[in-house]
Amino acid sequence: MKNIPRIFIGANIESGNIIPVDKSVAHYLSHVMRRKDCLVFGDGNEYTAVLNDDGKTMTIGDKTSHTDPTGDIVLYFAPIKRLDDMLNMATQMGVAKFVPVITERTVANHINWGRMKKIVIEAAEQSNRNSVPDITSPIKFNDLPFADLVFADERAAYGVDMPHEYKNVKNILVGPEGGFSNPEFEILDKNGARGMSLGKTILRAELAAPIAISRVML
Repeated sequence: MKNIPRIFIGANIESGNIIPVDKSVAHYLSHVMRRKDCLVFGDGNEYTAVLNDDGKTMTIGDKTSHTDPTGDIVLYFAPIKRLDDMLNMATQMGVAKFVPVITERTVANHINWGRMKKIVIEAAEQSNRNSVPDITSPIKFNDLPFADLVFADERAAYGVDMPHEYKNVKNILVGPEGGFSNPEFEILDKNGARGMSLGKTILRAELAAPIAISRVML
């Protein structure tokens, strides 16, 4: 069903239901896409749907055979200034959940999380997902699941050897613009977190995340 608009509705979608439609969605379908049919999704499922003539409701059709490509990776990240770019790319790559982490050098403390949620919804709609990743409340660095964690380790750019295989990884951590502090590196190493090389150059934080995700997924 290529080129048919995809709209995130949420959970509890059932064939035959008539549901209210937000004005922005109705305008998008009628005036931007100039059509009434679309695909709706949520909670891992996708259905056909049609905007009704009243412009205020939508009738849910049949469930499609499309399988949700969402993975099981959880991305732990220090909030950064260009967080919208990072969340957009990571959502397109299939991340299941986002967990903000307050590190020693975190400087982006005034994130509009409502806007971030809209960004991941739009990225999920565009990338053919059947679900939208959760964004949890921020946690402290010391509350990370260190033993099950792989983190983007900029020390590799300075010649520190890193493992080359990351099988069955589900938890990835990327740091802030200024990188992890020396005490944080000590905590990561001491508690069993594994460093991941992203190459011989120092990457911007918003690029480090998709590169790390790609290394785990390959």
